Amino acid sequence: MSRKELRERNIKFLEKVTDGVMWWIGSIPSLIVHSIVFITAFLLPLFNIVSVDKMLLVLTTVLSLEAIYLAIFIQMSVNRSHEHIEDIREDIEEIQDDIEEISEDIEEISVDIDDIQEDIEDIAEDEDEDDHNERAKNVMLKSNVSSNKNDIKALREVISQLQQQLENLKKDDEKLEEKTPEN
Repeated sequence: MSRKELRERNIKFLEKVTDGVMWWIGSIPSLIVHSIVFITAFLLPLFNIVSVDKMLLVLTTVLSLEAIYLAIFIQMSVNRSHEHIEDIREDIEEIQDDIEEISEDIEEISVDIDDIQEDIEDIAEDEDEDDHNERAKNVMLKSNVSSNKNDIKALREVISQLQQQLENLKKDDEKLEEKTPEN
């Protein structure tokens, strides 16, 4: 195993430990354990097992160390959340750019179809009344143009739905960003 792979594996392990610690600290069992420790610490001087000064010194030291480590764990969690939010933001921007390009292409196709339909109508007016084969071709072309217009209309609806979903993702991202403390 290379050094890079070993390092990445160790980082993944530490992230799992950090996530586990953060989950436990924010849980009911953690609240119960801390309450029991505090009650026990304050009962020790009452039963003359330890002096009040020693109990306060030890308790203050332990709480200070716990606070330092909790701050580090919280900051690590915030940093990972921030990276994840940035990745999501970049993905949303790429999707939005793609949707805009598709929308522009559909508009161009729609204009082209309108032009083709006008050309077909002009040809139909100029053709000889007795040429039934040409009429059949024109009817088929008009039918295809109409079908293409319906397809374009359906694509526009899908794009509209995608844009709405994109806006909802942006709003969710902004809400998540407001909830996440700044570095």
